[in-house]
Amino acid sequence: MTTPLFLLRCVQIGLSIRDLDLLTIGMVNDMYAESRNDECHYATLATQEDFDRF
Repeated sequence: MTTPLFLLRCVQIGLSIRDLDLLTIGMVNDMYAESRNDECHYATLATQEDFDRF
């Protein structure tokens, strides 16, 4: 990951330069991945019965 791409990801998730003093690169990457997961919707969700059978 290049520096400009990293900074773009920071802006996309709403982080400021000051926030970066408190976070590691890995934490920012995790936050970005989770923010993309928030937009994911599943057609079928597992029930307790599905987990019991698993």
